[in-house]
Amino acid sequence: MLPSHFPYCFGCGSDHRSGLHLTITAAEDLTMLGRFVVAEEHQGAPGLIHGGVLAAAFDEVLGACNWLLLAPAVTGHLSVDFRKPVPVGATVTIRASIDGVDGRKVHTTGDGRFDDGTLVAEATGLFVQVPLEHFARHGGRRDVDEIARDLRTGLEINP
Repeated sequence: MLPSHFPYCFGCGSDHRSGLHLTITAAEDLTMLGRFVVAEEHQGAPGLIHGGVLAAAFDEVLGACNWLLLAPAVTGHLSVDFRKPVPVGATVTIRASIDGVDGRKVHTTGDGRFDDGTLVAEATGLFVQVPLEHFARHGGRRDVDEIARDLRTGLEINP
């Protein structure tokens, strides 16, 4: 099981009150499995998940594939094809894998299914590898420094 990369992440963070609280594990054949339960806070239409929330789940799990490459990356492009409505209370499992790497570009695909195997959505993603400094420069330096310490990477963030 992968640890959350940031406690307040909407996708995998344990401290985000209305987040997805995805659990992500590395599986066989260099794939990632992400699993979450659709909560009332995730609704778009009454009783159904918001499409953007489901897209966020795909973004998180497809992006987690970059852990396999030991390189931080950001989303360059994400495309989701929705196949079935997803009701509140449903459990969705997303399986994602890396299709190829071209320089800094990482191409991924994934599908989401109910526990009975029913396909609910498919996605493709393009992630771009970036140095850790990217997150300190454009986000929260203090949080990045704390994460780096927690991971015991020994990385120093340059100003």
